[in-house]
Amino acid sequence: MLINKGPTPGDVVSVKLVNGDELIARFEEDNVTNIKLNRPLALTMSGQGLGMIPWMFLGAEETVSIKKEHVLALMSSKKDAADQYMQGTTGIALR
Repeated sequence: MLINKGPTPGDVVSVKLVNGDELIARFEEDNVTNIKLNRPLALTMSGQGLGMIPWMFLGAEETVSIKKEHVLALMSSKKDAADQYMQGTTGIALR
């Protein structure tokens, strides 16, 4: 039997917040009350389809801590989305 222990640091994850926002980010860590995400991007719809925009435009830090009470769900991102996220945040194209 496989037991899912959740994401490990560096994994690209999708996060649904209780306010309806959906984020994609690199997972850093979690503790009893918070999760830490690196370079979170929000998903948005545009004329060309689904897009990713900065979740916080004016934040000075790359890592954000979010209270778990504001998180509805957290899971690994689909490979295509994770690859697009990595290319957009690092400039490295993954295949």
